[in-house]
Amino acid sequence: MKIIIAGAGAVGTHLARLLSRDRHDCVLVDEDEHRLEGLDTEYDIMTLQGSPTSIKTLREAGIEDADLFVGVTPDESRNMNSCIIAHAMGAAKTVARIDNYEYMAPGLETFFKKLGIDSLIYPEVLAAMDINNGLRMSWVRQRWDVHGGALVMLGVKLHESCEILNRPLRELCGPDDPYHVVAVKRGEDTLIPSGNDELRVGDLAYFMTTREYIPYIRKISGKEHYADVKNVIIMGGGKTTVRAAITAPDYMNIKIIEEDADRCDRLNMLLSDVDVMVIHGDARNVNLLVEEGIANTQAFVALTGNAETNILACLTAKKLGVRKTIAMVENLDYVSMAEGLDIGTIINKKTVAASHIYQMMLDADVSNVRSLMMADSDVAEFVAAKGSPVTRKPVRDLGLPFGMTIGGLVRHNQGILVSGNSQIEAGDSVMVFCHEHMLKKVEKFFKPSKLW
Repeated sequence: MKIIIAGAGAVGTHLARLLSRDRHDCVLVDEDEHRLEGLDTEYDIMTLQGSPTSIKTLREAGIEDADLFVGVTPDESRNMNSCIIAHAMGAAKTVARIDNYEYMAPGLETFFKKLGIDSLIYPEVLAAMDINNGLRMSWVRQRWDVHGGALVMLGVKLHESCEILNRPLRELCGPDDPYHVVAVKRGEDTLIPSGNDELRVGDLAYFMTTREYIPYIRKISGKEHYADVKNVIIMGGGKTTVRAAITAPDYMNIKIIEEDADRCDRLNMLLSDVDVMVIHGDARNVNLLVEEGIANTQAFVALTGNAETNILACLTAKKLGVRKTIAMVENLDYVSMAEGLDIGTIINKKTVAASHIYQMMLDADVSNVRSLMMADSDVAEFVAAKGSPVTRKPVRDLGLPFGMTIGGLVRHNQGILVSGNSQIEAGDSVMVFCHEHMLKKVEKFFKPSKLW
């Protein structure tokens, strides 16, 4: 597949790295030659200095044969304009990074597609969704709802209080049990577990279940003593904070602590319709945290632009008794360190954006691709096509590749957990878990095929 990425910033470079591993024909375009230095030797990609809105540059990049054009420069207008030009010049699909929430309004998808922009991504909005999903349940590291909660994925850190440790999963996750364990992060390793695997203390386990059994998962994982989140302190007043505050549940009391006085004034204006308190100060100041009621706070969220600051602030909040902490960690080199320090939920806008873009590269009917960053694995919602291989045999006889499992499906808006005896039908929305970069191999099971 030929992919052209405009913008060698954080998102563009991270996406190019991912695509180079999959051996795609990838061209990274940027006007600043210093941003491109060394990338063509570090990754298996081609770099090209030039403007993404230049017809000459796009022709040099091979836009006529491009399967996907991605505009992820810091300039929203440039991203949108380059997508429009790329589409007109022959790019099959285009995606633009934006920072204007107005463009995300329902019903505008057709409008932008007519212009030549197939998809828009707003990483701060996607990150805010992850933050609020995490805040809704203090005992969960990551939550993902499918079809409005017909199926729910819960990432839970396991401690000694967990009831299901050190037993083969085949004894715990049978056809009649209300959950499946679909992925496990253990130290540096990621497991897509089989029936012989066991859960251990310190594992980050991903459960697939239905909404009514969430309390049961909470019980067996030993998390019933965790207080529900009501009071939240957010450190940093950037775009992600604004989106998180606006979309947070009404029952949460949110305080935002921001160092910049002018930004505080801006926050008060942006959040005038939201019941949020904005405080001018440094959230690393323990005395300030005590004054603002850290003792009665169930969640602390660090969203500054500095990963080290966010990690240290979360550690401080934990020492002051806060159970639920969330840190924005944009530097991927710090992710494993943050996990080792038991920070809690880690948010990375680059991986969120890359997951959204990656789903556009798949030929099967797929949506909601997510990267389980802490588990080095992906989860995606595939719709089984009529005549596709996945519909022709029970799951146990499909010959699924090693490192892939099916956690559940949604049929007629009802969530159903999948076992080896399950028969997938055309039209089912199927939740697939696999190691990173396997989705291209997985999609063949969901496309129509005459040879099966």
